[in-house]
Amino acid sequence: MPTESARARSTRETRERILDVALDVLGEDADAGMGEIAAAAGVVRRTVYGHFPSRLDLVRTLTERAVTEMTAVLTELDTAGAAADAVWVEFVARVWPVAHRYRVLLALRRGEYGEAIHGLLGPVDELLADLVERGQDSDVFARHLPAGVLSQLAYGVLFAVADSNRSNGPLDARAATITSLLMLGVPEPRALALVGDRT
Repeated sequence: MPTESARARSTRETRERILDVALDVLGEDADAGMGEIAAAAGVVRRTVYGHFPSRLDLVRTLTERAVTEMTAVLTELDTAGAAADAVWVEFVARVWPVAHRYRVLLALRRGEYGEAIHGLLGPVDELLADLVERGQDSDVFARHLPAGVLSQLAYGVLFAVADSNRSNGPLDARAATITSLLMLGVPEPRALALVGDRT
């Protein structure tokens, strides 16, 4: 098996550093430009454009990375025999560590790149809608909204709490989980029991 050359490794590491920094920079200012991302990554603009020919290419790549991580979380969940609300709790526990990193995608999804981001997030949206529909069919989740809409609202809560956590103090995965369960129509006593002592 051929090993990665030092040059190829350096190129890959630079690309990953740009992506990591872009998440931080865009997380602070969703309108930040490529020059600001380059400066924060410690490279020149030409280097950023060498990896990502446009800002849209960068945003698409960030979205693809998020989709890969979140789809992996959703497909790894053991849903056999588990109630939909218990599966949701496990989903939040696993996705919470990346919620902070990808919260900027919600802001970008409402902007000029909305169509591209929406299309890429399709697999995640479908998996969540399927879970919520299963919960509605078993009377675990409320039926006041279609599954696709309700799942998006509950999912959005995670990112809203993650975003608030940056400036408003000790909001955590427990707060996000309980709030999203309430949004899904789970009674508060059941939501509290499901979450238990999770932090």
